[in-house]
Amino acid sequence: MGTTRKKELLKEKVQHIDITQTDMSAMVDQMAHMAFQARNMANAAHITKKMVDEKDCAIILTLAGSLVSAGLKKVIVDLMERNMIDAIVSTGANIVDQDFFEALGFYHYKGTQFLNNDNELRELMIDRIYDTFIDEEDLRFCDDTMEKISNALEPRPYSSRQVIMEMGKYLVDNNLGKGSIVRLAYEKGIPIFVPAFSDCSAGFGLVSHQWKNPDKHATIDSVRDFRELTVIKLINPSTGIFMMGGGVPKNFVQDIVVCAEVLGYDAEMHKYAVQLTVADERDGALSGSTLKEACSWGKVDIADEQMVFGELTTTLPLIANYMVFRGDWKNRKENRFNDKIDSFVIPVAENQEA
Repeated sequence: MGTTRKKELLKEKVQHIDITQTDMSAMVDQMAHMAFQARNMANAAHITKKMVDEKDCAIILTLAGSLVSAGLKKVIVDLMERNMIDAIVSTGANIVDQDFFEALGFYHYKGTQFLNNDNELRELMIDRIYDTFIDEEDLRFCDDTMEKISNALEPRPYSSRQVIMEMGKYLVDNNLGKGSIVRLAYEKGIPIFVPAFSDCSAGFGLVSHQWKNPDKHATIDSVRDFRELTVIKLINPSTGIFMMGGGVPKNFVQDIVVCAEVLGYDAEMHKYAVQLTVADERDGALSGSTLKEACSWGKVDIADEQMVFGELTTTLPLIANYMVFRGDWKNRKENRFNDKIDSFVIPVAENQEA
């Protein structure tokens, strides 16, 4: 009875939207002459176009919220394939529990947010993400795979970027995950940072790895994450940030400007900044803090910044569609920052002794 019921609930897969099929950019341009969030969205799209058109501007994407499970994976992959994303800072859920999870051959399913009993879902080992279902048994396989990858690592500290590269390599070596964020990032040399890496399925796998290997195990060095992301700013002074939601990824990427200055370098503020979010200043938290406020910290230039207040499954496809159909992405090249970070030699800053 339980197996039949579980199959009944895990029946209809979430489909990832394809923004390349229809050009909606003319409609977005028309929104510039409207009001409220329509005008904000059009301005945000125009700013992202500037990022794309400026071929020497490194575009850093941040991901917070349940995005891949909601059907936005292909949107992100489409931008990556066209060299419109040079680095990613994300929550662990999007990268491990959702993208890597799907890359292993599993799916997210359309669920009903209010009609199903969550106690019943728990008994059936079905996890709910709002109106989306995920099979807990599949998720535990993902946890086990992360432990397997961890066990193969040399016992030492790693940045999250380095571990995610190993995840991408695992997918390539096992012919898995074509069309996934993790695999494509590995193939194109795009660094992915997850500052709170243990806060996802990776955490379960790493804990199990360390529990079974108490004296010799791999660890995650979050300070190295911060340093490696700051290196991108030193390598490529002109940067734009395209932020989905807020949270740790938002602050992490904004802070690299200040970090570079702390290390003794004259770093430019992020030249462009767009944030798509439902959080606002009433929250009293960083997610809703304005990008203009970030200027006071020396993080974001206010000449080209825009916040769009709307839920991401509706706002991101339109702006990403604009980037694809209006942006001059054909003149952009792969930056392959993974390679550049690994070969980077720390220079002596002007105010430091040789």
